[in-house]
Amino acid sequence: MIRYTVDASATSSHSFAVELRVPGPAAEQVLSLPVWIPGSYLVREFARHLSAIEATQGGLPVPLRQIDKASWAASCEGPGELVVRYAVYAFDTSVRAAFLDSSRGFFNGTGVCLRVAGREAGPHRLALAPLPDGWDVATTLPRAADAGTALDFVAADYDELVDHPVELGRFWRASFSAAGVAHDFVVAGALPDFDAERLLGDARRICEAEIAFWHGKGRQAPFDRYLFLLNAVDEGHGGLEHRSSTALVAPRRELPRRAARAGVSAAIPTLPTAATPDSKAEPGDGYVGVLGLIAHEYFHAWNVKRLKPREFAALDYSRENYTELLWFFEGFTSYYDDLFVLRSGLIDATRYLKLVAKTMTTVGATPGREVQSVAAASFDAWVKYYRADENTPNATVSYYAKGSLVALAFDLTLRSERGTSLDDVMRRLWSQSDGGPIGEADIAAALEAVGGRTYAPELAAWVHGNVELPLGPLWRRFGVELDHAPATLAQRLGVRVSEGALTGVKVTHVLRGGAAERAGLSAGDEVLAAGEWRLRRLDDALRSLPSQGELALLVARDQRVLRLALDAGSLAGPSAGAVQLKRSQGASAAARALCEAWLAG
Repeated sequence: MIRYTVDASATSSHSFAVELRVPGPAAEQVLSLPVWIPGSYLVREFARHLSAIEATQGGLPVPLRQIDKASWAASCEGPGELVVRYAVYAFDTSVRAAFLDSSRGFFNGTGVCLRVAGREAGPHRLALAPLPDGWDVATTLPRAADAGTALDFVAADYDELVDHPVELGRFWRASFSAAGVAHDFVVAGALPDFDAERLLGDARRICEAEIAFWHGKGRQAPFDRYLFLLNAVDEGHGGLEHRSSTALVAPRRELPRRAARAGVSAAIPTLPTAATPDSKAEPGDGYVGVLGLIAHEYFHAWNVKRLKPREFAALDYSRENYTELLWFFEGFTSYYDDLFVLRSGLIDATRYLKLVAKTMTTVGATPGREVQSVAAASFDAWVKYYRADENTPNATVSYYAKGSLVALAFDLTLRSERGTSLDDVMRRLWSQSDGGPIGEADIAAALEAVGGRTYAPELAAWVHGNVELPLGPLWRRFGVELDHAPATLAQRLGVRVSEGALTGVKVTHVLRGGAAERAGLSAGDEVLAAGEWRLRRLDDALRSLPSQGELALLVARDQRVLRLALDAGSLAGPSAGAVQLKRSQGASAAARALCEAWLAG
């Protein structure tokens, strides 16, 4: 059995010490570290954090030859056990890599555990060296049956080993049951007045709703237990799905907080109980974002970890793994995340429609939607999505955001045409694939079976084309009114900026075809003045904006001051701003019934 020991004692140097033992190695035993982690589609070069690698056999040095950026070959003498030791620098607070300091440790196996070529399919064992005083461990890796301590784990193969993140430190932990399945929730870094009861109660409702969605009431999920690992930080938001757990990061200020009450301790409760009166308060936007993140990553336990692209049936950790289906696996999951926050009763329909409108506004303000399809954006995730720059909005579209609107369009179409739904499509795909790999043909077949007609034209136009989605007419069928707020000056100009009293107005993006592009503005420009007025905020330029003619702009670019001329006339007249959605008071009974059925699921 392949064995790893991970030592987290060097907290001050942020470095895990790893020992790998390989019984019966090959004569030229190849060892390699993955270059990416499943669920995050970017080559991240984890080997750049590996150092001081050495190998021995029977206590004698074994030559190690580096083959490429992430692979080594050990020249072994006979079948004696090969022992490899190395260090992994760990100072990445994201959910994708590894972190270690005096208060917390975290790692994914892809960044810490070398693969042993030819032995990936066999069992792997991971042990943790004794932890610093007061530290605990949280992971869904199975405990080794013969383990002498609680720090010894076993996996059926390498894929399983690296699909269970490990959290270490002094964290808060509590448990709940959802549809008969045990769930643990771990939070590191939270404020003392963090409302644990509310978070657990809300998470339970989301989990129960999603299990019922996939399997019906009274049925269990395809895992025996589930673990949420939430790292509360000053800034950061994201998550990464795993087969029976998820790693989350969110700003600690966005977690729910308990109101101070006289005589009540500020200590965080350890077990969920009935919701307190404070937890009935309307959730803030930040907390709604946390709930959406929980719903998103939990939905992935079905949609991408089990129901997955055929291209991901056998993963290659040494290179990019391409698929055109991220619009489905990420986009459709993005559609359902906020919808489950609604269906769990944690927000109302008005709040939900605002979230959908925000996504529509984001996609509508992305010229790249007219350049690249969501299928192509899925394939290009490795070089575009995670490497955004000043031209990204002009060149590509988010398969998350537009993919969620594609899901919305299919759902509203199915419901209005046949009285079926995208829910039925998802469950059909699950049952027919037995929760396994699928391709686009399977999605098309499920749509046709549920909808009673082919949806090939919609797939061609909405997924592989660049046409606008027909959401306006669809909303009308559901008694939802679509309107636009007045455009901001930035929207009228076709520009995105960062603003600050000390930094002034700095251009971050110039959108293709807009007035700012025609005036010659570039990303990185600092807009100093408009007309004769110094700017602190972009909207300050409104006081100098004539109805016709040109407005002189003074900008700083690469330490030079330039004068640009903005055609003020091009900004005249009505201009659409942020999308606004609301339920129509005059909608027909049929439209209202459609809307209620959709929102309630």
